[in-house]
Amino acid sequence: MNFHLLKRKLQDLNQPDYRFAQAKRAFAVDYVDSWEAVSTFPKAVRDALSAEIPWMSILPITTQVSKEGDTVKTLFNLVDGKKIEAVLMRHEGGRNTVCLSSQVGCPMACTFCATGTMGLKRNLTAEEMFDQVIFYAHYLKSTQAHVTNVVFMGMGEPMHNYDEVMESVRLLNDPTGFNLGARHISISTCGIVPGILKLADEPLQVNLAISLHSAIDKTRSSIMPVNNAYSVKKLMDAIDVYTHKTNRKVFFEYLLLDGINDTKVEARAVANLLQHNYRLFHVNLIKFHDTDQDAYKATQTDSRLRFMRWLQEFHVPVTHRRTFGEDIDAACGQLAVNESAGLVSQGKTAIRANKSAKRIMKVKA
Repeated sequence: MNFHLLKRKLQDLNQPDYRFAQAKRAFAVDYVDSWEAVSTFPKAVRDALSAEIPWMSILPITTQVSKEGDTVKTLFNLVDGKKIEAVLMRHEGGRNTVCLSSQVGCPMACTFCATGTMGLKRNLTAEEMFDQVIFYAHYLKSTQAHVTNVVFMGMGEPMHNYDEVMESVRLLNDPTGFNLGARHISISTCGIVPGILKLADEPLQVNLAISLHSAIDKTRSSIMPVNNAYSVKKLMDAIDVYTHKTNRKVFFEYLLLDGINDTKVEARAVANLLQHNYRLFHVNLIKFHDTDQDAYKATQTDSRLRFMRWLQEFHVPVTHRRTFGEDIDAACGQLAVNESAGLVSQGKTAIRANKSAKRIMKVKA
């Protein structure tokens, strides 16, 4: 929901100030499904708002659920017809993480990423990002569960949409609204140095994640063109500024690609890169999801575990992240790209948005 537009409209309708708080609570706390359900409002006000203020800015098209039920991926339509996707990951112990998109497509062209094949269509608004989380809050409500974590690791480069991303973070963190703690929010970047330096000065204690994937410039540049602009050294210089100012841990995401970045030479390079600040650095190893791109294959399980052992021998804090959604189109951009090409996988648990969901996620025509 566009709260700025809502506040102006309520003023135009000569409504008391408390109406705004009531509307925000209905949307971001109680998760009601439409203006009609906001029973604290007079009917005339509900009708006026329903005609001009869309309850949601996104409309679900397709939802895929993994066989285990721990991964839920949804493709959404935006008001201009463009498509984005978001993922819900349900962890053991009750943690529920939403991985949301910050752009339609992505300009960074990382060669292993399905989203990179789309190019950049446009930035998302703070409202469109926030609504991805609200959609899954609705989804979880029926099981008395709730969103516990949000990661900006979906389609797009968050640092290229910095202002809207931070506005969505404030919406998520708002103590009178969604009220998600800043330490439960993570922003991932492929290495946009100016964005990292800006984040270092933010008062909100959100987490920073870096898509590293290699500590060797030649390797990293071959899979991540951003490294040609911001080399490994420039990236680490910015991260050192960030940790000096914030004293907050930085997470390094490392996608293992068979024969590309999974050698002992690469492991040693990671150790050499991070050894000056192991206290605030942590590496997350990730299995590559097959996106039908012949250029890469996933490093096999024994080799992934071997790479982790090498990092441990070099005293690097490291975790092998659990894999989610391998039986659905869960890789970044995979569902959107496959849907556009008419290749959405069959035999997966696919749920088309039903009439009720379309009413909840109604979009202004």
